[in-house]
Parts: sequence; C-alpha cells; structure tokens
Amino acid sequence: MSGLAFYLPFIWAFIVILAISVYVILDGFDLGIGMLFAFEKKPEHRDIMINTIAPVWDGNETWMVLGGATLFGVFPGAYSTLLPAFYIPIIIMLGALIFRGVAFEFRIMAHSPNHRAFWNTGFMAGSTLAAFCQGCILGGYVQGVHTSNGAFAGGAMDWLTPFSVLCGLSVVIGYALLGTTWLVWRTSDELEAQCRRWSKRLSILMLLCIIAVSCWTPFLHAPYLHHWIAFPNILFGLPVPLLVALAGFLMWRTLDKEHAITPFLCTIGWFLLSLVGLAITIWPYAVPPTLTLWDVASPVPSQLFQLVGTVILLPIITGYSIYSYYLFRGKVTKADGYH
Repeated sequence: MSGLAFYLPFIWAFIVILAISVYVILDGFDLGIGMLFAFEKKPEHRDIMINTIAPVWDGNETWMVLGGATLFGVFPGAYSTLLPAFYIPIIIMLGALIFRGVAFEFRIMAHSPNHRAFWNTGFMAGSTLAAFCQGCILGGYVQGVHTSNGAFAGGAMDWLTPFSVLCGLSVVIGYALLGTTWLVWRTSDELEAQCRRWSKRLSILMLLCIIAVSCWTPFLHAPYLHHWIAFPNILFGLPVPLLVALAGFLMWRTLDKEHAITPFLCTIGWFLLSLVGLAITIWPYAVPPTLTLWDVASPVPSQLFQLVGTVILLPIITGYSIYSYYLFRGKVTKADGYH
C-alpha cells in the first residue's frame, strides 16, 4: 500500500469525525430546545427559546450534509453497506427533521391557539424522534453491521436492539441537556433559573447514560475490549473517564453560581469525550467489526480530487457558522425576535 493510499483515509476520517462532532453539538442544542417544549408551557418563554436559535438553526444541518457527502464520495464501501442497514431509522429521522422544520416556521404564523398548539407539538415530537433515531443509528453502528463479501447481509431491523435503544435515549437526554445549558447562556431571569434546575436533573441522567453505554460497549466485540486495556491504548483511554468526571464537577459548581457559558461548554466536553471514547473503541473500522477504512475507501485520485474541494469549502462553512453565532450573540429577551 502506497503512502497516500495509507494516509489519505486518516485525513478523511478526521474530516468526517469533525463534521459529525460539529453537527451533534450545533444541531443537538436546537433539537434539545424542541424537546423542552414538553416542559415549558408559558408561550412567552417558548418564544424566547425559539428566538435563541432562529438565526442559526437551519445552518447547523449543513454539517450533517457535509458528513454524508464525504462518506458517499470518499468511503463508498461504507456508504453502500451502512445505508441499507439503517434505511428505516434514517427515513424516520429525515421525516422528523422535515416536519420539525415546517413546524418551526409555521408556529409563528398560526393565529388560532389550536393551530399554534399543533405546530408546537410537531416541533417537540419531531425534535425528540429525530434525536432518538440518531442515537439508535449510532448504537446500531457501534454494535456492528453484518456483512458478507463487503456488502450488507443483515436484516432490516438488526439495528433495533436494547443497546441501540439505550443509545437513543442517551442522545435524547444529551440533546436536552445541551438545550438547557444553551438557554442558561442565552436567556435571563425566570427562564434562565428554570433551565439551571433542568440542567441539574438532566446532567445526572446524562452521566448515568455515559456510564451505562461505556460499560456495555467494550463487551459487544472482543476487539473493543482489547482497544481499551491493551498497551499503549490504555494511556489514551485512561484520561477519558477522569475528564468526564471533571466536566461533571465543573458543571454542577457553575450551575449553582452565575456562570453563563461554562455549563454549556462542559456539556460539549461530555459529547466530545464520548466521541473520543467511541473512536478509541472502534478504530480503525469504518463498518464495525469487519471493514476498515482502507477496505471501503475510494481510489487515491478520487480522494485527492475531493480533498481539493473540501479544503475550499470547509473554511467557508466554518466562517459562515462562526459569523452567524457572533452576529447573534448575547442574551435574548421578549423584545428580541427574528421572524
């Protein structure tokens, strides 16, 4: 295997992981805000919650498109294997995201209380279902996909297991926590105080989910456990649970005080550490537990061609995202509105 053929998949794996990580963080908190509609009944508070994400929510999903396009173009073997394995949850997730987007826009134009209630419920249900499906897809991916001769050879419902359901519930709780800590940062007064209380409860549930998934995952396949206990891998894996505990401690301390952004950053830290733990567990598989990155990668010229376009496109997407969040920074009140 030539040098480029060996190292290019590393670069592309980093780009895919980056796109997925940014998507999870950015779209995670606005999906979480949709779920919180189930607990916040005051219309004025719901409007403030919506206004904190109205200028940026649609741009967040750009990162999901980037990750999917990269998977299709650079790792076609993984794309053609994983897509049929997760047709059902992917279709449900996309349907939920579309309906959620419609509800997001239509609720502001609904003049009848019944119509407003319908779209509020749609926004909440679409957010929850999309988050749950994403977690199930992740759980189904980690537990492994049955392949034969490099192609999917399993059943349509293989993804639905107790482990994938646990991952689905974990993502729902994690996104809700991202939403509450985002609102702690971006709101004030009564709503901020309420979100601090929600964040405390959700942080406990999130930590329990992290522990449960982390204890279960290494026993799904023998190589997973080996990745965590073998030397020198253990040197990379050992700091992860310690940093998770540190982030949880900081979150609780700052939720009791007047810190605004720190709880949100700690929640992001939990998600990033979970992704690091996942990377340690499944590396170097692109389709666990059989196909590696090199097994499913496209030819070197194709990877190089797409890398040129990505080098141009990635800074544009990043710059647009940073500018959007910078432009609409600060606390949001009832007087603010972007519709």
